Amino acid sequence: MILAVLQARMAAGRLPGKAMATLRGEPMILRQLERLRASRRVGKIIVATSTDASDDALAGFLVSRGQAVHRGAGSDILDRIARCAEGISAVSHVVRLKGDAPFVDAAIVDEAIRLAQVSGAAYTSNRTPRTYPAGLEVEVITANALRLAADDPRDPMGRVSPTAAIRHDPVRFPQANLTAARDWSRLDWRVK
Repeated sequence: MILAVLQARMAAGRLPGKAMATLRGEPMILRQLERLRASRRVGKIIVATSTDASDDALAGFLVSRGQAVHRGAGSDILDRIARCAEGISAVSHVVRLKGDAPFVDAAIVDEAIRLAQVSGAAYTSNRTPRTYPAGLEVEVITANALRLAADDPRDPMGRVSPTAAIRHDPVRFPQANLTAARDWSRLDWRVK
């Protein structure tokens, strides 16, 4: 099974509360989940947020709408994402998405998953080289690679940038990259 983990927090540094900011009459996070649910390859979606009090309203709102939520340490994003997959034994791959990207494209998510599956890569993304707009980033990590990375001791930056250790070790974690037919990397579709 493919698990999508959408990381979102209310205490974002650039625009606090953006997950619940209104976008076409609904909170931005719901719009992002709508788009992600259009994926044909994702089997389950979990929103990963922190146990900080500032995220209580976000978690409560999502649960009231029937959305699965996992709460973990605010300072360790990698652990939060890895724990989402821990409780689901049949997960083969985890798709990591960020909460500041409400325009996520399900077709790009599906293509990244397809590439991950056919290539056998431990880590697949559309980040290096970047050809998609910022805000359309997709990372697909095998559940095993995610577990290994989460179990490794890491520096504080590795806790904030959850895939840094995986990205920087292509020998241990073989990689594949999805590129767009045209270079759109100059565009930024994130909500900042």
